[in-house]
Amino acid sequence: MSYPPLRRDGVEPNVEDPVEQRRYRQRQCALGYRLFGALRWGQSGDGHISARDPERLDHFWLLRYGVPFDQATVADLVLVGPDGSVVDGPAVDGRGAGSAEINTTAFHIHMPIHDARPDTVCVAHTHTAYGTPWSAAVAPFEPVSQEACSFVFSQSIFDGEELNVMDFATGQRIASAMGTTRLCILRNHGLLTAGGSVAEAVGFFVMAERVAEVHVKVPQRVPISDEGAKKVAEWAENPVVGWQSFEFLCRTLIPDPTVVD
Repeated sequence: MSYPPLRRDGVEPNVEDPVEQRRYRQRQCALGYRLFGALRWGQSGDGHISARDPERLDHFWLLRYGVPFDQATVADLVLVGPDGSVVDGPAVDGRGAGSAEINTTAFHIHMPIHDARPDTVCVAHTHTAYGTPWSAAVAPFEPVSQEACSFVFSQSIFDGEELNVMDFATGQRIASAMGTTRLCILRNHGLLTAGGSVAEAVGFFVMAERVAEVHVKVPQRVPISDEGAKKVAEWAENPVVGWQSFEFLCRTLIPDPTVVD
C-alpha cells in the first residue's frame, strides 16, 4: 500500500465517524512514533506522543512501555484514563486487555495539557540533539529561519527545574506555562508541541527541532525583523504546514504505511 497523492492545496482529511476517527488517530500516532525512531530519537525510551480518543475525550492513546519507537504499531497503543490507568490495549503475559504498562511521565505531562486544552488532539515530546541543548538556554526561538516563523508568535517556556516529571502537579504547571501556544520549551529538558491532530503536532515538532539546530549551530545569528517574521508566519503558522511536514516525513522515512497496521 502506498500513500495517496499529496496536493499542494491539500488539507488534512476530516474524519467524522468516531470509529474511523479513532483508527485514523491511532495510525497517525503509530506513524509518529515510527518517525521519531527513524530520526533516531527516543532510543532510550525518552519521549511520548499522545492521541486523544474521539469519544472518551478525557482519555488518550499512547505507545505501551518497552516498544522501540521504530517498531510501533497500532496494536501496541494503549488507552490511558484520567487517573493514569490503562483501560484498553494489548494483553501482556496473559493478564488481559489493558494490562500493558506506560511511561508514567507521559501521563503526568500529557494529561494536564489535554485537560487544559480541549482543542488539542496530540501532544508530542522527546529528547533531541538540538532541542534539549537549546532548552538549557531557557530562551525563546528567534525568527532566524523560515521554520522558526511557525513558532516565534506561539511559543512559551516552562522555567521549572523538574527534569523528571513524576507528579501530576508538575504537569499542571507545564500546562499553565504553555497556555495556548503551539510550542513549549521545557527548561533543560527539551521541546514539546501540541496540535489539533497528531500529524500537526508531530510535523511541527520536527520543524521545531530544525529551528533549535539553527540556534545551537549559529551563536552569532541575525534574526529577521518582527515585521518580516509576521509576513512569513501568515503561512508558516497554518496547521496545514505541520500536517504536510508530517506527510512528507512519512513518505520519505516510512515508505510503506501498512507497517503500523
